[in-house]
Amino acid sequence: MPTLAPAFPAELADGLDRATEVLSGRRVAVLTGAGVSTDSGIPDYRGEGAPRRTPMTFQQFLGDDRYRKRYWAGSHLGYRRFSAARPNDGHRALARLEEAGVTNGVVTQNVDGLHLQAGSRRVVELHGSVERIRCLVCGQIFARGAIKDRIDAANPQLDTDGEVEIAPDGDAIVRDVDAFVVPDCTVCGGHLKPDVVFFGEFIPPETYREASALVRTADALLIAGSSLTVNSGIRLLEEARRRKLPIVILNRGETKGDTRATVKLNAGTTETLVELSRRLA
Repeated sequence: MPTLAPAFPAELADGLDRATEVLSGRRVAVLTGAGVSTDSGIPDYRGEGAPRRTPMTFQQFLGDDRYRKRYWAGSHLGYRRFSAARPNDGHRALARLEEAGVTNGVVTQNVDGLHLQAGSRRVVELHGSVERIRCLVCGQIFARGAIKDRIDAANPQLDTDGEVEIAPDGDAIVRDVDAFVVPDCTVCGGHLKPDVVFFGEFIPPETYREASALVRTADALLIAGSSLTVNSGIRLLEEARRRKLPIVILNRGETKGDTRATVKLNAGTTETLVELSRRLA
């Protein structure tokens, strides 16, 4: 028997029809945010119902050993659950659209690596990846697993079996960090940091150029699961708007780009991306 399309409310069904119309026959660039990964168990910073949170800045991390202890302790505890997340149907729908030649790739503000796990091939990780660790002094790259093993060995007092509350960057709240031993670079002894863009830190120019190239070589832009609060997303939207590309925004709740969208879909990303994939691919 043929697979039946899911039933959507009338207002959303109309929006899906309009989105399908403006995206059909066009090569689509995709920008994704934390909302795409919520159905994989990774919470959203700014979505509806998200708790207020003030992440650590890059300047705090660099300037204070206690901040580095707090960050690494929380990051280590959160990583266990964060790394267990698996792609959801929305990630897989975007991979199918790329395979079908509908999209030219995905620019993601997420650091979870789930688009790559789902099968997307051209992925620009705008804010980096928690799976890589970089030395801030010599630039040496380490696998996250190797650093995890070192932290476990140096910090037997850390309770890695307890339940922790995590955020989209894999961090967890830890209060007692005085005894925590922070890993350092085994090459030069410098400070280590996950290869992600902290608040107050700039996106590497080459990474932004790659993201911008996806938008420049596309005929439309689909934004999914991002409130567009972060400036990098707004810059890519503006590139598309200046080129007069159709812009479809899919997000549960308002975004900073709603007034510039050709079509705005106020809905969950997973089921809506699956339906768009069914229609477009």
